[in-house]
Formats: sequence, C-alpha cells, structure tokens
Amino acid sequence: MSDSIFSNYINGQWVDGASSIINISPADTSDIIGHYAQADKAQTEAAIDAAIQGQLAWQESGLEQRYSVLMAIGDELIARKDELGKLLAREEGKTLAEGVGETYRSGQFFHYYAAEVLRQMGETADSVRPGVEIETRREPVGVVGIITPWNFPTATGAWKIAPALAFGNSIVFKPANQVPASAWALTEIISRQGLPAGTFNLVMGPGAQVGDVLIHSTKINALTFTGSLETGRKVAAATAVNLVKCQLEMGSKNALIVLDDADLDNAVECAVGGAYGGTGQKCTASSRLIVTAGIHDLFVEKVIARMKKLVVGHPLKEGVHIGAVADARQMEQNLNYLAIAKEEGGKLVYGGDVLTEETDGYYMRPALFTETTNDMTINRDEAFAPIACVIKVQDYEEALATLNDTNFGLTGGICTTSLKYATDFKRRAKTGCVMINLPTAGTDYHVPFGGRKDSSFGSREQGTYAKEFYTIVKTTYIRA
Repeated sequence: MSDSIFSNYINGQWVDGASSIINISPADTSDIIGHYAQADKAQTEAAIDAAIQGQLAWQESGLEQRYSVLMAIGDELIARKDELGKLLAREEGKTLAEGVGETYRSGQFFHYYAAEVLRQMGETADSVRPGVEIETRREPVGVVGIITPWNFPTATGAWKIAPALAFGNSIVFKPANQVPASAWALTEIISRQGLPAGTFNLVMGPGAQVGDVLIHSTKINALTFTGSLETGRKVAAATAVNLVKCQLEMGSKNALIVLDDADLDNAVECAVGGAYGGTGQKCTASSRLIVTAGIHDLFVEKVIARMKKLVVGHPLKEGVHIGAVADARQMEQNLNYLAIAKEEGGKLVYGGDVLTEETDGYYMRPALFTETTNDMTINRDEAFAPIACVIKVQDYEEALATLNDTNFGLTGGICTTSLKYATDFKRRAKTGCVMINLPTAGTDYHVPFGGRKDSSFGSREQGTYAKEFYTIVKTTYIRA
C-alpha cells in the first residue's frame, strides 16, 4: 500500500490505482482527508476474476469460521466507533453524533449476520413418489457486486457486505467516489480477517469506469445497488441483459401525516427529526408534511419554533444538530429547488439561506415551505436536502390519498392518537415501511427494509429477508 495514496484492495493485496483523487471535507475545504486510488476498467475486471476464485474457497469455509470473521469485524467497528465516526463526519458532513451512531450500527449489522451464519437450516419433505425423500437448502449466489451511495458510507456497505459474506459469497465493492475514506477504513478491517484471497475486493473509482464494468459484467452473479432512481434504471437494464440477479434501493418522497388529534409536541419532533436529520440527505427523510386543517397553523408555528433551536455548523463542533451539505454540487441543487418552490407558489416561512461558518464549507439553514400542493416539483422530486414542505388537507382520507400520490413508496408516517386511523393507515399506505407516531427516518437492522413503486426493485434488504438475495435454493431428491 502506498504511503501517500490509500490503495484499492484486490485479490488480497493493496493495489495502486490507475490514478487518484483528493478527498476533501465538505465541512472544511482546507481539510484534506487523503488521496484515494482510482481503479480503471482493467483493475475492476481483475477484481471480478479474483472474486470468482475467492468465492470457491470461501463457500467451503466452516460456519464457525464465518461466524468468527463477522463477529471480529463488528467488534472492531464498535470498539473504534468514535475514531471511525469522526472520519465519517469529516468526510460526509453529518454530525459527529450521527457518524458515531452510524459506525456503531454498522458493527451491529456484522454481529447480526454472524448469528445468521449459525441459523442456516434446510428443510425436508416427502416426495409424492414412494421411497423418495426431498431436501431443500440455500447456497451462495456467488460473486456479488456492491455499489453504495455517499449518504451512509459505512452503514450501507455494512448491511450489504455482512449478509453477502455470511452466506458464503465473494464481493466486489464499489463505494461512492465522494466518500472513499469510510469504505477504505471498513475494507482495512476486513482485510485483516484471514479471508481467502479474492473473497473481498475494494475498487474505488468513478461510475463510468468501475460501475460500468460491474453492471455489465457477465461474470458476476448478483448486483446490489443503492442510489438514485435514474442510475437504478440503468443498473436494472444492464443487469437484465445478462440475467444477473439485481437488487435496487433508490429514491423516495416520503410523507408524514399529522392529524388534528395528534400529540402535537411528538408530531413536531417527528417532523423536524425526520425532515432535517442528516442534513435531510436520507432516502427516508420526510420532505412532505401533510397536515389537516384544524391543527395546521399551530403545527407550523411550533415547527418553526423548534427549527430555530437547531444549530447548523461544523459537524465536529459540540452542540451542532445539522452538519454540512455533502458537496458544492448538492448545495447548488438544494438552492435550485428552493428557487423552483418559490416560483411555483410555495411560501418560504423559515430558513433556506446559505450560512457562513468559521470554516469554508457548505452550510445551509434548514428550510420550511407552506402553501404548497402535492403537484409542485418540490413535492414530486427527491431533493435530498434539508427542505420540507407543508401540504394542508381537510381530513384523513385526503391526507392518505396525498401521501400515496407519488411514484415513490419507501416510508410513510402518521401522527395520531386514533387507533382507527393508525390501523387503517398501516394497511393502506403504499410504502414498504410504515411509521406510526415516529419519524419516517429510522429503521432497525433485524427486520426487512425496502419500498414500493420506484423506490425499490428486487428482494428486501436486512434481517432474515436478505437471504432471498444472497442465496439460491437447491432442491435435492434422494432414493435410498
């Protein structure tokens, strides 16, 4: 591994890239996190070839070996949560508390799937033919390509890598090019676990080089992607040609309904936390706040009061609630959406201004719009920004119809004290995840995660449902 450049990891070796990029903190553009290698197409192909050989060895490893490897990775992530959480916060711009929490949760993913290693049970059945027995078991799908986004650089990698390894697969891992440091740190931990060479490979680089090879490869067996809808469609089309198993988690436009009977203080916390946590850069963020008329004005008043208490600043500074926007391109997009919302008739009642901090970075005060309708661009597109829009409705039925009126369907929430409405909502909300009296952002690692419509494609991630993607089923017939 080069002393000055953080290298890729291919076939059990640290390998210099064809080029390198500089990784700069969005919270302080004078903070250089490091220089990171960039793989080209040839190196990506080499990583795939290495993974083919590594998988053959890894699938023969004993269950206790896999268990020990995953536990060790999880143990180290948790033990180093403060150090790695700080690195994550510097690199991505989220607050230190969020970075530490994400690192800790990443360790929990590895612990969970370590336990799943020991729960791999088959099934038996009698055949319809006398004297024949049947058994079914799950086997590794093979070589898995993993492409992750920049907003959760450690956790998204963890919840894909951990089950892939647990079920005996090999991996070619391409992280988002904005956040190579967190991916490299995770890889460095994995590299010390004694995996067969080629079982795990890190290829950092641009989508046009690394990603393009992965999605068009005839040598991989499955590809899991988290990112934008536009890119997800390209991934689906490319993998379909080669009949490669594909799993996509894409965008969303989540909504939180607040009914007249809601616990108002809790509803405000759900709205503010769900909309602005992580600088609003979450696929589960509640950017649409659908509020019934009877409580609308008071709700808006209280949300603004709560927003005024939010501190925007350098993510490593104590007392900061909202860190930096991911980069200059994301900031420009945020400001464009603010302008569009105003042009279409939205009323900006708080925030939205660019802030100047002690360090030169990308800072924006969270924004709240009122007087918006569900057909406005700001309520149709996923802005991925600290921007939330209030939509006033008359009653529950209009609220539910508005929530469902989107091409996305990842999470949906409702704040109400009515068991009737809560029960109806969890059945009729057209989303993969439903939150009742909770923020739309915030999910557990031991249960399935995913959405409907344009938000997701393929089988669910996380929990026991992950085995549907990372394994194939084999049915064996036996005559004694």
